[in-house]
Amino acid sequence: MRRLLPIFLLLCVSLATPAQAHNLEFTHALLILKSDGSYQVEITADLDAFALGVSSQVPSEELAARLRAMTPEEFAAAVARVERTFARRVRIRFDGEVVPPHISFPEYGAAVETLTPLVGTEPTVLGLTARLSGRVPEDAAAVTFQTSRAFPPVQLTILDQRSLTGQRALLNRGEESAPYALDPAQHEAGDGTGADVPQSLAVAGQYLTLGFWHIVPEGLDHILFVLGLFLLAARWKPLLGQVTAFTAAHTVTLALSTYGVVRLSPAVVEPLIALSIAYVAIENLFTRELKPWRVALVFAFGLLHGLGFAGVLAGLGLPESERLPALLAFNGGVEIGQFVVLLVAFLLVGWFRDRPWYRQRVVIPISLAIALVGLYWAITRTFGG
Repeated sequence: MRRLLPIFLLLCVSLATPAQAHNLEFTHALLILKSDGSYQVEITADLDAFALGVSSQVPSEELAARLRAMTPEEFAAAVARVERTFARRVRIRFDGEVVPPHISFPEYGAAVETLTPLVGTEPTVLGLTARLSGRVPEDAAAVTFQTSRAFPPVQLTILDQRSLTGQRALLNRGEESAPYALDPAQHEAGDGTGADVPQSLAVAGQYLTLGFWHIVPEGLDHILFVLGLFLLAARWKPLLGQVTAFTAAHTVTLALSTYGVVRLSPAVVEPLIALSIAYVAIENLFTRELKPWRVALVFAFGLLHGLGFAGVLAGLGLPESERLPALLAFNGGVEIGQFVVLLVAFLLVGWFRDRPWYRQRVVIPISLAIALVGLYWAITRTFGG
């Protein structure tokens, strides 16, 4: 069983260490049908590679350097190339008719809170999010989504704020999604989308899944923080004390931020979250037992992570009529995701916590790896890639 430990460490480091390229195995697309009659699609893609017309396997540092070395005229032409790529290769059809969207890149030049997978902190100029938006035609009955084969397979999520329903689909290269009915009554009548149950339950199920997805597999920074807690207290009782403090804290700030009581810029929150990861891991290197102040610090760090979760909901949007069920369900999904992370950690290495070599072979090397990643993130999130 000891042979599993190096494998686990290698997995942890490989997940935590930023890759040399924006290797996106899937295209994540979030299509939101808003209550005001508009729509918004957020697509995760390697925009720098599209701008240069090269493969996304090219190292991200090289892509960013080439874009930054361009003259203003050359850069404007590169941005126009990306816009043409999305205009030609992404199809949003209403009743079979393509509706040209407005295309923007919200991560270029500003920190924007969006629901996109955590794919690393490699240098990027244009970012990894393309936003397509527009108005839904008044008499349209259905919408479909499709990308060309130039994009990886698509993980599509549709959120309908009018009927409080939605659907998920995995589309192969070039595949068009099944038509999604735009008439809220069709979903409310019980067509298998979840509207055949009470409205609050439909919303709760939808946002529970999104909360879980934000931790597993998207929330690598939150996963590393929870692993840092696990490594110092691999027994359930002391671990639950820390996790309870963390949960209570991020629940408070998630709710306060969602309702507009507390606001803090992502430019401040994200580096502090990275520092919280580094601190917990570094403390693991210098102490063998849970100190009284550890729980208080974890609570404080939980307040920061709650603001990070709130950023996800800000980009996703909450249905006005069901804000509380959606908020509670999203938070519940986050908790389930954290529990799954802890359970997997226990199954992999928890069995060895009483062995004399456990600290030297498990706690110290993994904590060191997490600390280095946290510090790296703190620097790149503060000063850019």
